[in-house]
Amino acid sequence: MPRPPHLCSCGKLVPHGALCACQIAGNRARNARHDAKRPSARQRGYNHEWEKARKAFLTCHPHCAMCRAPATVVDHIIPHKGDDALFWDRRNWQPLCKPCHDRHKQRQERGHVR
Repeated sequence: MPRPPHLCSCGKLVPHGALCACQIAGNRARNARHDAKRPSARQRGYNHEWEKARKAFLTCHPHCAMCRAPATVVDHIIPHKGDDALFWDRRNWQPLCKPCHDRHKQRQERGHVR
């Protein structure tokens, strides 16, 4: 049996599991504010040196640490948050496929571990 719809704060009835248009617009605005304050990837350390190190790491560790699919992303296990020593510490790196990085890892970092 399907779950009942819920009432959005704007007063609209929204199907279970869906977002209201006002919620989608609010999320987009919040993300845009966050991105405006965030330094570029190059400013965060993802430069030519990183690309070389990333390629070498993925050559040695070709499979995703979560699902064993081909890895395409080098993930920092503990977010470095600008700490250069932690950024370059290879013990803090893990190979991930893009779906695991975008879904599972991001959920873990937000505190919604499944």
